[in-house]
Amino acid sequence: MAQQVQTFTTDTMSLRYLLHRPPQQTQDKRWPLIVFLHGAGERGSDTELLKIHGIPRVVEENPDFPFITIAPQCPEGSWWPMHLKELSALIEQALLLYDVDPDRVYLTGISMGGYGVWNLATAYPDRFAAVAPICGGGDPDTVCAMKGVPVWAFHGERDNVVLIRESRKMVDALRECGGSVRFTIYPNAGHDSWTKTYQNPRLYEWFMSHRKGEAPAS
Repeated sequence: MAQQVQTFTTDTMSLRYLLHRPPQQTQDKRWPLIVFLHGAGERGSDTELLKIHGIPRVVEENPDFPFITIAPQCPEGSWWPMHLKELSALIEQALLLYDVDPDRVYLTGISMGGYGVWNLATAYPDRFAAVAPICGGGDPDTVCAMKGVPVWAFHGERDNVVLIRESRKMVDALRECGGSVRFTIYPNAGHDSWTKTYQNPRLYEWFMSHRKGEAPAS
């Protein structure tokens, strides 16, 4: 089943998003959800841009991908941290509409979306079972709010767009307050540390090993 363009509207804005539902999905089963936040280059109103990178690309290449996926599109000229309330509301709606298992909601994103992951999980830590920020960053002074959320962060050592120190400071701060954190560094990768990450089946196995409310595991 092709990804479908949907629109989520609040009092303040509308967000278009790509929705994938596994073809084998049935109403008598709750499914895990992956929310994907794209990078700065995919902002705007053309949802086809979302399929260039990340989870939407994975779904295009594998229509049987066994997760419900939602990929919202950030409006031109804005940034994910400006829309945390709307993103949380979008996830809440998805729980109601798409037979999502509320204990298996996972969040991931790249570059600007990596920042969005750190920001959204810090603002709404009770929403997610696990998160995977890729080449992102955030405010290490606030990250302890999400110490109960398992994190697997990724970054390229040679990234000259978002420097690796941006991930390092978040990982270090979260570890200092007792968070459960993995940190994978690709020694020869530049900014694109996401293609290899999303091609790795271990990421999805790791997601599925976590349920909200369970003690974080490594």
